[in-house]
Amino acid sequence: MEDAIELVFIPAAAMGHFVSAVGTAKLLLQRQPQLSITVLIMKMPLLPDANINSYIDSLIADEKDINPRLKLVLLPEGLTNMVSIIQTKARDCVNEIQASVGRRLGGFVVDLFCTNIIKDVADEFGVPTYVFYALGAAMLGLHLHFQSLKDDHGIDASDFKDSDPDLNIPSYFKPFPVKLLPSFVLDTTEGFMDYARRIREAKGVLVNTFFDLEPHALQSFSKDKTNPPVYPVGPVLNLNGLPKYRESEKQILKWLDDQPASSVVYLCFGSAGAGVFQEPQVKEIACALECSGQRFLWVLRKPPSPGSLVPTGYSNPEEVLPEGFLERTKSIGKIIGWAPQSVVLAHPAVGGFVSHCGWNSVLESIWFGVPMATWPMTVDQQGNAFQLVKEIGMAVDIKMDYRTDSRGLKTNIPIVPEIVSAKDIEIGITSLMQNSTTNYVRTKAKEVKEKSRKALDEGGSSFNFVESFFENVMNNLK
Repeated sequence: MEDAIELVFIPAAAMGHFVSAVGTAKLLLQRQPQLSITVLIMKMPLLPDANINSYIDSLIADEKDINPRLKLVLLPEGLTNMVSIIQTKARDCVNEIQASVGRRLGGFVVDLFCTNIIKDVADEFGVPTYVFYALGAAMLGLHLHFQSLKDDHGIDASDFKDSDPDLNIPSYFKPFPVKLLPSFVLDTTEGFMDYARRIREAKGVLVNTFFDLEPHALQSFSKDKTNPPVYPVGPVLNLNGLPKYRESEKQILKWLDDQPASSVVYLCFGSAGAGVFQEPQVKEIACALECSGQRFLWVLRKPPSPGSLVPTGYSNPEEVLPEGFLERTKSIGKIIGWAPQSVVLAHPAVGGFVSHCGWNSVLESIWFGVPMATWPMTVDQQGNAFQLVKEIGMAVDIKMDYRTDSRGLKTNIPIVPEIVSAKDIEIGITSLMQNSTTNYVRTKAKEVKEKSRKALDEGGSSFNFVESFFENVMNNLK
């Protein structure tokens, strides 16, 4: 009997990273009956995205119903000793597998943020390491490009801040604006270049994307022989939501059921603190919606309380909205504190999505064929917005260079985000929601939707890349 091959997954404790990593593990198991996977789960007590703990709880509760070859190991909660906990448990997994009969260790599959944590363990046992990159392929290429510039040519990304407005980055086929560079590239103290070095040391990189979405980026990797093989296996999505919100979900769907097809614009800027606006900006959004006359479903989040990292819903939204707004728009709009995003985007009443452009939100919008209006906040989101508007063509722009973070400025003075005017927001929403059959972004969104579905079908690009990844694992077995 052929030995079972086991991989140890170590996802990061952030909702966007964790959900797609676990989803990728499940995808590999579906395709490879010879494979088993152990997932080491970090449940952190002070996360900005509190929904991850609910998701983890639902996974553990449903463990008996999931693939028996998927083992979930919940690590002890902690902050100060988490690195030691992960390394100890990883060593335990390696020792257990190596001591067992009929099981062979294929290696670690680690999130980008966990590469440094697991390096010592991987080196100690001579175990192959693969990287799970939760962002897009073009962003991966940008990350590697700037690491190469720094290490091979002594060029720091911050040197470009006052240079020509556009850069030639191999993973983008259009010149990339300097003002959209991710904060993690500009901040030379944050350690992201070290993560990129670890990527180059890996035996392969799994990326949550699909070939027809980012063909130029994916083809660009083969031109640099220092890059490991890259496997686009997505889109990997969580379409089941969270059990604790089921009642709220029913109320939202009931309201959507009463709206005409493709008539509602959905506004949501992520569940973490970066996607929360202060009162002046909230009022501008409200004015834009009212002036547009557009039906809307708006996820309005309250900034975290002092000492907290977690935004909440408003018990009384009127305290931050223009006077009388709720009464004047009650026949066309609904304000909520949370939304089952994939369920909302799947609803036929939703015709557009105003988004912060987090990569998982991008993939969900693609999967359901919903065009977007881009309003990025931080990290990779400006680059994602650029792709959506300028390269993929399924989005319009509201404020592509908007930022909420203070990183990359080499100063302790935080950025006070500019106020995007109601007029600019209204123009973006109106452009997004044009229902004409000649609306290019709407047509493009439907086209990309079909390609995303085909990628996962038998014989599709992502299906084939899963097979290629497993061949890589088998070739690296000791």
